[in-house]
Amino acid sequence: MMDFVSLALAVVIAFTLLVARVLYVMSQSSKPARNTSQKSLSTLVVLGSGGHTAEMINLLNVLQKDRFAPRFYIAAATDNMSLQKARVFEDALGDKTSLQGAEFMQIYRSREVGQSYMTSVGTTLYALGHALWLMVKIRPQVILCNGPGTCIPICAIAFIFKVLGIRWSYIFYVESIARVKRLSLSGLLLYKLRMVDQLFVQWPQLQKQYPRAHYVGRLM
Repeated sequence: MMDFVSLALAVVIAFTLLVARVLYVMSQSSKPARNTSQKSLSTLVVLGSGGHTAEMINLLNVLQKDRFAPRFYIAAATDNMSLQKARVFEDALGDKTSLQGAEFMQIYRSREVGQSYMTSVGTTLYALGHALWLMVKIRPQVILCNGPGTCIPICAIAFIFKVLGIRWSYIFYVESIARVKRLSLSGLLLYKLRMVDQLFVQWPQLQKQYPRAHYVGRLM
């Protein structure tokens, strides 16, 4: 009987500590970045098809390239155009701003367009496993994303790493300019679950609806 009570008590204590840690990590969102005095920060850039990549390239154009380096680009396994655009962007920079070059990777999608929600359960788990492997390999200090569903497994793993004290990656999410009245599903999930450190929107009315977001004006 005592062994059972001790085990139950240990489980309760462990669960309480876990919840406290999760709440602490969530409370740190929207606060200024800490310990960023390093000359450069390894940066993971999550790309998406269509306008997502165009907006991300515009964002990268205004960043200090030597500050956010080395850069790692990730796109969905079925999206070759986005990585090609990223390669063109990096090639145009030359050696002046690419401290350690750039790497380009692909990740499995959680759910393809038109895929049923039932079958997406398995593909989501697979995508999470792939995201875990990539995050262990890259261990980025900064994650930049702007809407594609591809970013959700990456951000989820990054959040878990924070909770477990493995790695504190700052997640910066810039909502697409196409989102005028409400956040995208990716943005809404990251906002509601407080997994993102800073969430930026490009329309003032969107910031009014989501007060923890930051209005930065239009990037395009």
